Amino acid sequence: MLNSFLVANCSGYTNISDKMYNNLAPNHPINIYDQEKNHLIQIIQDIENLDINTQTQEFFNLFNQFAQIKKRFSRKENQLFPYLEKHGWKAPSMGMWSFHDTLRSQIDLIYSCYERNEFTQINQSLPLLFEGVKRLFDRENSILFPNALNIISASEWIEITNGEQEIGWAYPHKITKKYNIHETIIEEKVSNKLKMNEGWLNLEQVNLMLQTLPFDITYVDENDRVLFYNRGEERVFPRSPGIIGREVKFCHPPKSVNTVLSILEEFKSGSESNADFWFNHRGKMLFIRYFAIRNHLNEYKGVLEVSQEVNHIQNLKGEQRLLTWGK
Repeated sequence: MLNSFLVANCSGYTNISDKMYNNLAPNHPINIYDQEKNHLIQIIQDIENLDINTQTQEFFNLFNQFAQIKKRFSRKENQLFPYLEKHGWKAPSMGMWSFHDTLRSQIDLIYSCYERNEFTQINQSLPLLFEGVKRLFDRENSILFPNALNIISASEWIEITNGEQEIGWAYPHKITKKYNIHETIIEEKVSNKLKMNEGWLNLEQVNLMLQTLPFDITYVDENDRVLFYNRGEERVFPRSPGIIGREVKFCHPPKSVNTVLSILEEFKSGSESNADFWFNHRGKMLFIRYFAIRNHLNEYKGVLEVSQEVNHIQNLKGEQRLLTWGK
């Protein structure tokens, strides 16, 4: 099974060719990226053939489909890049992620122009956006994907495949099979109780409790490695298993890395114990909090990041003391 994820022969190629794609399993992440790219290019062509001034609704519908490219960016940042980092290639986590952020900003700008009926500005901005996306595709095909195929192992590609569905794709796609990377599946019984500071819980109860929390939490250890995140129904920011064990500085957009590192430095020194941020993100008010984790000896053991969308909290008025189910 593992061999089906390997490229038969990568030697002699400087970029991803049709022949190389043919040697990949249909659900190999690189193959999926290629199909997704073709889907997005077709949408770009359809938009370019529109008269945006008179076909505004058609444009809006197509642009909504194109904007799903953000899922492609998130898959690379949270699934592909962490595995490249493990093999010592960290450049994409900084340079290409910054380019993703530039394209995200251009997409958001076009949405803002649409809301204000500034179609002239849209017509001027779209070529810049589409040219940037096409240049990104070229960089992926000529550098990113060939190198990834050369350095990422078969079992790691399976891990990437299993984690990508948490983020999703920019085109209709569904993984029909989830792979087990181990030859033997070990089932752990969760009957053993864990002694908490107050009370006892078994592993199943701890896991269920953490997944039910109405906010996102991420635990980063004292070595700045991600240990855990909870997987709730709705996430503030995309997360996938690829971040486990990853250096936290690669889990944030490059423009915010210095802030994150500054927080960690102050927490480790003991001069600060928490940091709060709140800002508007695509119509949602986000409240991001960082807490230093220390043991009973006051030794630094990591940081807990808590992220929550708080629009509903800000809109609370008066009181509600009665149960309102079914009313």
